[in-house]
Amino acid sequence: MESLGLIYFHLVTAVLSFLLGTYLLARRKGSPLHKRLGKVYMLLMMATAISTLFIPSQVGPKVFYHFGYIHILSVVTLYTIPESFMAIRRGNVKKHQQSMVILYVLALLVAGALAFTPGRLLHTWLFA
Repeated sequence: MESLGLIYFHLVTAVLSFLLGTYLLARRKGSPLHKRLGKVYMLLMMATAISTLFIPSQVGPKVFYHFGYIHILSVVTLYTIPESFMAIRRGNVKKHQQSMVILYVLALLVAGALAFTPGRLLHTWLFA
């Protein structure tokens, strides 16, 4: 079984990303605080996505004996973060907002919900 330390790291960064992302989506945009916290959020999301690449899939079919369908969301995250960052740097607020909403929904809400499905470690920890 993979390192529990890596799984705990992933869980902590995911929960912090969810809390910070929820706060950022609910609050006023464009303030200096939003910009600072947004950078922290992006770094947390990158750490969350990168850590998943080292955690093998436990459910469903695998590619290269390691990656499962849920890893697609990691790739989406690793693409969306720099895309969103570059959009806001170029002044494309609409693209930035769309990317951030997509990131939050897919990488946190969908992936988070999938983490609680039977056969996954989080489901086992909470319901077994």
